[in-house]
Amino acid sequence: MKQSNLVRTFAATLSLLFVLCAAAPAAAQLQVWEDFEVSDATWSITMVKLDPGTQNIYLEGLKSTWVAANEVAKSLGHVEDYSIYANQAVAAGAFDLLLVIKFPSTEMTGPSRERYNTFMEAWGKENQEASNEKVLELYNEIREIQGEYMLREITIK
Repeated sequence: MKQSNLVRTFAATLSLLFVLCAAAPAAAQLQVWEDFEVSDATWSITMVKLDPGTQNIYLEGLKSTWVAANEVAKSLGHVEDYSIYANQAVAAGAFDLLLVIKFPSTEMTGPSRERYNTFMEAWGKENQEASNEKVLELYNEIREIQGEYMLREITIK
């Protein structure tokens, strides 16, 4: 008899604990703009996997293509910043580099003929052709794009 009461008490306590745990998230819901803010800025993240021993070659290529194009876009105000990050915890199949571009606003991630024409005028047809050639002849041989993501920063108040 005592063992049966103990089992029922334990079951009731466990059920109550489960209900309290399940209800806690509902009671702790944050409100956007009141409890946290979401940035208008967005970050484009590209995960790149490189063939072994090709990182320096790839970085050299990025200098004349991706970095140079982002410098032009930055000077025009189309992007706020850009960065390259190297993965220091490499595991089988993991990405090697992250290519990150910070756009100052959501508007700057959408299509715009005006921004495109302004960029192409500043970048130039010769640079565009050289970049396309580099992608076709080098990048496609030594890299694999593992994913692309668009992120926003969330700031908890």
